[in-house]
Amino acid sequence: MSPAARPDLDLTLGALADPTRRAILARLSAGETRVTDIAAPFDMSLNAVSKHIRVLERAQLVRRRRAGREHFLTVNRAPLDEAAAWIETQRALWTARLDKLEALLREEDRMAAKPRKRKDKRDG
Repeated sequence: MSPAARPDLDLTLGALADPTRRAILARLSAGETRVTDIAAPFDMSLNAVSKHIRVLERAQLVRRRRAGREHFLTVNRAPLDEAAAWIETQRALWTARLDKLEALLREEDRMAAKPRKRKDKRDG
């Protein structure tokens, strides 16, 4: 399956599109954290934060561990690495295409700047 047609990439990019989910991932970058501690700084209900966490879990960006009644989350970097690789591939592809276009336009400008020989009316 081509990287552009991968549903997991769609889930990853969709999950990253929301600033609250990016903030949750940023908080988790320090290490495993309880769900209630993740939710504390947000000006929303625990239920609303839980919905964001479920989106991150569906995208496999976070893993949940239960210890009794406590739920702990950690970041799973694999989907981030896959998205970064796809983005880098696209960047390289477009950079190469734009470099070719730039070379073509420079050549066109160079040709346009050359003095043209004028035809003498006597030459026919």
